[in-house]
Amino acid sequence: MNVIFTAVFIASMVAIAISAPDKLLSSLLGGAESAAKMSLTLFCIYAVWMGLSKLAEKSGLSKQMARGLKPITRRVFKTDDETANENLAMNVSCNLLGLGGAATPFAVKAIGELEKQGNSFAQKLLFVINATSIQILPTTVIALRAGAGSAAAADIFLPSLICTAVSTGLAVALYLAGNKLWR
Repeated sequence: MNVIFTAVFIASMVAIAISAPDKLLSSLLGGAESAAKMSLTLFCIYAVWMGLSKLAEKSGLSKQMARGLKPITRRVFKTDDETANENLAMNVSCNLLGLGGAATPFAVKAIGELEKQGNSFAQKLLFVINATSIQILPTTVIALRAGAGSAAAADIFLPSLICTAVSTGLAVALYLAGNKLWR
């Protein structure tokens, strides 16, 4: 993949240098500036949400959420482990809020706990759910659109909800069907 990317980049640079040499440097600098702004925006979004999730963890809110989601996580992931359920609940809630990057540490912790139990079904199911991650509120995408100057950054709400619900439902159904088929 790196070779393909490098070849496309070099070919593009040569094409720009031949067709519009005066725009070559401005294009490179403009792209670097946009990438830096986007990175800073993402950093700020994740810093805020990771701080809030850490605060929820320290205040006991995550344990209360885990208790509330425990019947669901116990049934879906087939685990009774308190730590795993707490991490699964935080992961699912972060994904529901559109914070895939903030959900990742909780997924890693949950996978570790599920691995101790030997629950490979739940590990794989968590991977499938994380890969598709249904989002009730796509906060990261909305923040990125707002940062890019979108006049209606939240217009992505309904299409995102529909697409992520369909993709998560289909992915889970295919995983469960495949799991039964290859047992």
